[in-house]
This record gives sequence, C-alpha cells and structure tokens, in this order.
Amino acid sequence: MLRYDHRNLLRSDLLPAAIPASRLADMQPACREAHEEILADRRADILGFYNLPEKDLGPITDFLDKLDPAFDTLVVLGIGGSALGNRALYSALKTERNLPRKIFVYDNVDPVFLHEILSQINLDVTLFNVITKSGTTAETMAGYMILADLLKKRHPADYTRRLIVTTDREKGFLRQIIKREGYPSFVVPDNVGGRFSVLTDVGLVSSAFAGMDVVALLQGAAAMRERCSEPGESNPAYLNGLLHYLYMREGKNISVMMPYSNSLYDLADWYRQLWAESLGKRYDLKGREVLVGQTPVKALGTTDQHSQVQLYTEGPHDKVFTFLSVENFAHDYTIPNLHPDRDEVAYLGGRQLSELLNAERLATEIALTRARRPNCHIAFPALDELHLGEFIMLYEIQTVFTGKLLRVNPLDQPGVEAGKVATYALMGKPGYEKERSEIKDYQAQRGE
Repeated sequence: MLRYDHRNLLRSDLLPAAIPASRLADMQPACREAHEEILADRRADILGFYNLPEKDLGPITDFLDKLDPAFDTLVVLGIGGSALGNRALYSALKTERNLPRKIFVYDNVDPVFLHEILSQINLDVTLFNVITKSGTTAETMAGYMILADLLKKRHPADYTRRLIVTTDREKGFLRQIIKREGYPSFVVPDNVGGRFSVLTDVGLVSSAFAGMDVVALLQGAAAMRERCSEPGESNPAYLNGLLHYLYMREGKNISVMMPYSNSLYDLADWYRQLWAESLGKRYDLKGREVLVGQTPVKALGTTDQHSQVQLYTEGPHDKVFTFLSVENFAHDYTIPNLHPDRDEVAYLGGRQLSELLNAERLATEIALTRARRPNCHIAFPALDELHLGEFIMLYEIQTVFTGKLLRVNPLDQPGVEAGKVATYALMGKPGYEKERSEIKDYQAQRGE
C-alpha cells in the first residue's frame, strides 16, 4: 500500500505558518458536499474512471494471444492523455520488470523526433497504435498519415495487421477508416476524458503488449478507490486535495512533484497534465471569472538538488512540494570502499546506492521544512503494477475532488480549444476561413 505522509503540510514548531489542523475540521462540511457531488456524478456515469478496475480485459488479451510473436516493438501515436500515461507506465517498469517488448511514444510533430524513433525501430516487427478519440487531433493524424503510408509501401500485402486504432466506439473519422481498412481497434470510452484514460484501452494495450501485469494495475486502482471511498482524513486523495486547495487559497500557486527515482520521472509528467488541465480554469461553474489553478512543476531527485533546490529553499514562498520515493528497488549496488583512509569518501563505503538516494530525499525534506516550505511524501513500497495503479487512482480522485472545492469543472479544457482552432486555420482546414482572416490581421499588426 502506498504510504502518504502529510505531516509537513500541517502547522508545527518547524512550520509555524503552515495550515493548522483546525482548518481541516472547519472544511469538513465543504468536503462532504464535494463527496456527495462526486457520488452524484458517478451515478450519472460522468466519472467513468472510477469503474475502470472492473474493466473487461478480454479484448486486449484476445488480441495479444493472436498477435504474431515476432512483433517486439509498439509505437504509440498520441498526444496529451493519449500519450503521457503510456510513457509513464512503461518508464516506471521497463527496467524494474525487465519488460520483454519495447514501447515508443510519438507525441510531438517535431520531424526530427519522428526520425529518431524510426531510426531506432525495425518496421518489420513494429506495431503502431493510433490513439485519438475524435480522430481529428492534428498532431496524431499527421503522424498516422505519414506512418500508414510508410507501412502500405513497405508491406502492401498485410499493412493492416501492423497498425491498430484506439478511438471512439462508434463515431468519428477513424472509426470510418477502421471499417474501410479493417484495422484492429480498441475503444476510448465516452465517459472517461483523455487525461483520466490511462486505465482504459488507451494505456492498457501498450502496457499489456510490453509485458506488464495489467490485472495487478487494475487491482491497485481498486484498492485505492476503496481507500478513498469515504470522506475524512483517512482518505488520502481528499486529504491531499484539501491541503493543496487550502495552500492555493494562501497563494501557493506552484505544486512541485519531485520523484527520487528516474523510473517515476515520467509519472510526474502525467501528473502535470492531470493537475494543470483539470484545475486551471478562467471561469467557475457559475460563469464567474476566477482564474484559478496551481502550476505543476516536476523535478528529479537527486539531479535537481543541484539545479532547483536553491530556489525552493530560499526563493518565493509560493510552492507546495510532493516527494515520491521507492523503498525497495529491484536493482541495487553496494558502494565499494576504495579509499578507506580518506574521510572525504570512506563514509560511503559499504552503503547501498538506494540508501544514499533515499537519504538525500530525506535531507531535502529536512532542508525544505527548516526553510518553512510545506511538503508531503508518497512512498512506493516497490515499483510494481499494483502500486502504480494505486497512484493513478489516488491522483485522479484527488483532482476531481479538488475541482469540486474550487467550484470548477475538472473534466473540460476550454483553454485548449483556441489553440486547436488557430492551428486548423493556419493549416487551411475548411470551415475556418474567418479565423484565418483574423490571424492575417494579427500578423499584419505585428508587421509580419
């Protein structure tokens, strides 16, 4: 079970300006109201991610059972929620689990990035998974058209078995392509938004292909859902969400997630989208301009002790910190005592590398606490599917709950649409002539 330590988010002799425990008690009516709203949303089938632990894995298992075992690589074509979860899970476990198959994620239209991926794979034994619910995401569809064309030219007789599509169950451009071409397909559920979709086919297909235990992943999510089923301080998602909400209200508008594990670094990327896109809102549910949100930042321990911690300890008091750590690593090294006569390094001799890593995490926690910077700690007993499933469900529930406290819609992303529309106009998509004219006016005003 994940261990959540929130003590350094509460007022103490070391943190005299932190949130007092009495504030938590004062907020319980609001927390219960948020909880009831979540229950109502679940009854209305709006929060589909809650139900994913019971997901039928049969279609994924059947597909993989029939798959040619020669395929040893899968390239995910997606962006945002269609990509970040895939990368986070694979990065977390590829070394710990010695996963037998490789995953690449193409989530940017940078042509050099695409070239780098293509230069590292063998097209003859590579699958491509195109993931977009709408089938209109410009970045993903550009990649799809390039790679589908490449596959058709390289393997004209059987290109359809080398590309799979994950999209809306019934509608959209890609569903039409699936029917015409016969590509294998998977489903993005209607009631699960992209950034909450890692435990759907969006993330499970690549995870199962790579060799992860997706059953354990869902079991971990189910365990955390149960742990977070009731309001109160025993619910880590509500407690952490409430404390972050209270700190937001006190001007702590930056949330730093700092894993002390390279394997968990991409999980902080997944968190950044979830937290930023869900809570960064101009308007509340009543249409009032509120301009709320907490900027998520990722840092890596110990690397960023030497690049960011100076700012964190002595810079502005505008941040809340979350440390992630791993208690038991699958691989470790003993530091040899090569210079027993030198005090400068002899103290390291005979110690484990993991021991040094976790000592540095605690040291950073102590330094931040003494600098009166609020922080909390989530410890993974081990890096495995069960605990990753717990973490994903923890933060998805926490995000929705915090959105309820902020009185915003944590499931939409209206601020993203303006950029999409401008992209369509710039690239000449029909129906966006008015926007294209407005862009020309903008460019003229800038003298371009």
